[in-house]
Amino acid sequence: MLLPNELEILDFLKLHQQSSSKEIFDNLSTSISYATVKRLLSKLISDNLIASSGKGKGTKYSLSSSYELLQPIDLNKYYQAEIDERKIKDGFNFNLISDVLKKTKLFTESEALKLDELQNTHSSNVQQLSENEYKKELERLAIDLSWKSSQIEGNTYSLLETERLIKEKETASGKTKDEATMLLNHKDAIDFIIENPEYLIPLSVSKIEEIHAILINELIVEKNLRKRRVGISGTNYKPLDNEFQIKEALENMCKLVNSKKNIFEKALLVLVLISYIQPFMDGNKRTARILSNAILMDNNYCPISYRTVDSIEYKKAMLVFYEQNNISSFKEIFIQQFEFAVKTYF
Repeated sequence: MLLPNELEILDFLKLHQQSSSKEIFDNLSTSISYATVKRLLSKLISDNLIASSGKGKGTKYSLSSSYELLQPIDLNKYYQAEIDERKIKDGFNFNLISDVLKKTKLFTESEALKLDELQNTHSSNVQQLSENEYKKELERLAIDLSWKSSQIEGNTYSLLETERLIKEKETASGKTKDEATMLLNHKDAIDFIIENPEYLIPLSVSKIEEIHAILINELIVEKNLRKRRVGISGTNYKPLDNEFQIKEALENMCKLVNSKKNIFEKALLVLVLISYIQPFMDGNKRTARILSNAILMDNNYCPISYRTVDSIEYKKAMLVFYEQNNISSFKEIFIQQFEFAVKTYF
């Protein structure tokens, strides 16, 4: 969360690129010291929101090339405008993967520190568990993830009904066969990941297709990469409709993810980019959540169930990424849900 003074600096730089610290200081409405302005500028640089050029008194500040990706967005304010009133990037941004995300650190220093501390807690907790205790906790998380990931896609099974289905293979009354199949497929995909450690090292298009195939098994969903247009409800964003460009975008995503060293960045990138590319006719977000967790688990990081995320807020954050290529809201969800997972499981 940015401070009011930080937001004011960013607003000023939107209109006055290449400004000196003195010019920024002179135009702030609040009375803070020049030293404080310099400190805030340093923080905004470390957060990848602004960039500096020049040295000493000749230093100039501008919005960074990552600003559009990382700037904070008020979702409630954003969605006050109806779908046809919002100014959006209605087409696929090829530059996003090949350039912007390639040179951007997605997490601020404080966010990275928080995630690392949480992961250290997870590692310490796991070391205290017996093999049987660990398996039970992993099964509990797998049930929660299967339920929530399916609920986000409109599945009406409750968590208790999901647990009964997975543990006892007992279907719930009044539910469709496809709903049960969707849930069981999630569990099969998670089991596959557990049985094949380091499966996604490195990530490849064929491995993405294999996970997708598990998730849509026995459902009326086309396998393999999409060959025609697809629409997304709630937005005017238009994904790629050329199968060769879709494959190229996926290949570029794999190169990007494989090039990143930070495991959290890898997991977050897979989560948002598979959804953004929409490589399949259906099951894209389900595939993204499973693959993202596979990356975490392949590196002995805590997997995420998303159990407490609000489905509508999840979709809103994803649509903002589609429409504005802005990851801030979804990154917040990722961090919150990782924290929940560490404190709840294992």
